[in-house]
Amino acid sequence: MKHIFIASIFLTLASCATFPSYRDTDVQMASMAVFDPGRYAGLWYEVASYQVPFQKGCTDTQAEYTLRDDGTLDVLNSCTKDGSVTQIAGAAWVVGPGRLKVNLDGVPIAADYWVLWVDEDYQTAVVGTPSGRAGWILNRDPEISADRLAAAKEVLAFNGYDLGPLTMTPQESSE
Repeated sequence: MKHIFIASIFLTLASCATFPSYRDTDVQMASMAVFDPGRYAGLWYEVASYQVPFQKGCTDTQAEYTLRDDGTLDVLNSCTKDGSVTQIAGAAWVVGPGRLKVNLDGVPIAADYWVLWVDEDYQTAVVGTPSGRAGWILNRDPEISADRLAAAKEVLAFNGYDLGPLTMTPQESSE
């Protein structure tokens, strides 16, 4: 399996000074007080993100979470780049309400991954990092409605993110 650096791997490098922060870290960031990893499990499409060098040229970016019996989650991130699907796997575990640590295969550092918001039906989610060096809008469907996208952007802004650099992620080959 060819490993790529897509959205989640950026989390592991969030402490590197070469990456910009997309949020005002003076703004207190809030994760979901009530978060159910079982409902979060499943396939998510990345509909928007803060671009990182590792994702340049990626389309059809997805994250799939599978709940284990012990409550941790298997993670499989994928994207299409240069006509090929590339993937990286790992695991995530809950460390607080709406707060996960993510460790990807071959990456020595587990990174913070905060679920800032997920709608009642677990169809749209907003995820960020306390450093502000990464953030994502995820949806169960590759297409997101205008009202869900607007709500997700409001959550990012509330948590100090600058919406200017937020980039929509092409989902070209999704059915």
